[in-house]
Amino acid sequence: MATLAPPAPAVDDRLTRIWETPRGIGGMLSTVDHKTIGKRYLVTSFVFLVLGGVEAAVMRAQLIHSNLRLVSPEVYNQLYSMHGVTMMFLYASPVLSGFSNYLWPLLIGSRDMAVPRLNALSYWIFLASGIFLYSSFLVGQAPNDGWFAYAPFSLRPYDPGLNMDYYALGLVFLAVSTTVGAINFIVTFFKLRAPGMSVNRVPIIMWGTLTASVAIIFSLSSLTVACIYLFFERRFGMHFYDPAAGGQPLLWQHLFWILAHPWVYVVVLPAMGIVSDVIPTFARRPLVGYTFVALATVATGILGFGVWVHHMFATGLSEMSLSFFGAASMVIAIPSAVAVFAWIATIWTGRPVFTTAFLFMAGFIILFVIGGVSGVVTAAVPFDWQVTDTYFVVGHIHYVLIGINVFPVVGGLYYWLPKMTGRMLSERLGKWNFWVMFVGFNLGFFPMHISGLLGMPRRIYTYPSGLGWDTANLITSIGAYLFAVGVLLFVINFFWSLRRGRVAGPDPWRGPSLEWSTSSPPPPYNFAVIPTVRSAYPMWERPEQREEAGKEPSQLDRGPVLDQGRETVGTSSLDGEPLAVLQMPSDSYWPFLLAFSLLVLFFGLLAPVWALVVIGGVGLLVCVIGWLWPTREERELAMREEAAA
Repeated sequence: MATLAPPAPAVDDRLTRIWETPRGIGGMLSTVDHKTIGKRYLVTSFVFLVLGGVEAAVMRAQLIHSNLRLVSPEVYNQLYSMHGVTMMFLYASPVLSGFSNYLWPLLIGSRDMAVPRLNALSYWIFLASGIFLYSSFLVGQAPNDGWFAYAPFSLRPYDPGLNMDYYALGLVFLAVSTTVGAINFIVTFFKLRAPGMSVNRVPIIMWGTLTASVAIIFSLSSLTVACIYLFFERRFGMHFYDPAAGGQPLLWQHLFWILAHPWVYVVVLPAMGIVSDVIPTFARRPLVGYTFVALATVATGILGFGVWVHHMFATGLSEMSLSFFGAASMVIAIPSAVAVFAWIATIWTGRPVFTTAFLFMAGFIILFVIGGVSGVVTAAVPFDWQVTDTYFVVGHIHYVLIGINVFPVVGGLYYWLPKMTGRMLSERLGKWNFWVMFVGFNLGFFPMHISGLLGMPRRIYTYPSGLGWDTANLITSIGAYLFAVGVLLFVINFFWSLRRGRVAGPDPWRGPSLEWSTSSPPPPYNFAVIPTVRSAYPMWERPEQREEAGKEPSQLDRGPVLDQGRETVGTSSLDGEPLAVLQMPSDSYWPFLLAFSLLVLFFGLLAPVWALVVIGGVGLLVCVIGWLWPTREERELAMREEAAA
């Protein structure tokens, strides 16, 4: 077990002066520190989770009994549409970006992400696009055609308000954030790993986020194009989706699901990575089948591109298409099963410690199997035809998106919040937190399958009595509120820990990876020296055993200090061989200003007020020029490099 000495005070002071962001509003708006950005992602996405939860609470009150009229059909449409948009795009993916932004440099022994300013831009645009979408409630015109926005109902003749303009522009705006964030993760994975950290030594969460990032690059453009077409058709009278003018409504569905199905894996693969990294800590042994789990993660991402049509089995496609995509949808269960067997084998052959974080991971495995099975059965075309557009599908998607995302996220927070805050959460309250969420979740979402099998269609705001749906809906609503109480217990536990939580220390869980080798919370520079890594679990190494076996041990307290500026080590893509000392950029206001300019531009397009469009466009141009203009330090560095050459 590795133990580390703190850095010398002089080194600590020098590195802190180099990397620390000044306090105050200026520092708040200009920081590029990955830890600050990661925490902002986590907090902001949790705010959106709460907003989406409030929308769900109103919907469940409306559906708790037949013939209720608590809200109007139009208000209900806006609530369920924004609930879907929020959970899919403003919570599920950004919360995982929060984990990755905070953890990646700590996991790979780096001082920051590869492109820190791009990282800051990604967050500011995410926040701005969320504000843009939620401002629609202020004018009573939130998106109202579901998170899928099927044409032709989303076209102007059927929906003349600003509702779907908010949707189209908001998702294009958000896509900018998601894309630049994905690029940053990919570059960081291949260029900033610590010396010796080959690709078969990185934590699984990094494989999950890398696969999700590649999926984003290849699929998000599809939704962006779909939304641009939708906006042009609504505003300028074009006819991409209008069948009366030669357009094709199914074009929307193809473009939408080419993104939306891989998106499911975008919001679950990094979460599965959290599970793969947390379970070994509490099972007290390495993950069984590390290589197979990493390959299964990548395979799931690849296969995810070939199954989008299973959302369209009821649209009249050819039998050949149905057969191919039905089979592909069943095949994707194989890599998922590999991961499940690896988790179970790790627990079975280990010595489990039943902490709150472990309970959330174990609960996740159960929910993952239920959600997976209810998904595989819909790959059978005849069964899918029976349950299409029923509450069975709603139950399935909640097992996938809440069971496979929220449970690992909350469990991951119990695991890594002590690293972020330096304080432990209450284990007693945490176990209450888990059981209330687990019981509430299954009470709330399993009966949805029964409602669907009884014929209850999705997307209805009320229903008549006598159809046999009342009892299942009553239980669903009670379970949903109980689940919300569980989330509230987590929030209470978090704030309690900030004031009264036990001091965590550097490694409260005896964790195996690099983040546990530095203090809690980590210093601004992450590591006093850049470590050298020789195994997948450097903190669990016993140097004497490795030396006896003729293997080099990892070096966590010896290595380059790099205290001549904002520097970190660049390494080779596969083997992690050191290649160069990289100069990292300092804090900057340009990412914030660029995101603000885009916000003005998008509001101008929405209104439409062309003066705002011009102001936003000019601001955008100025920000890009200012961002790229070399600073004095960069010019001096270029001159030194030129002189040296």
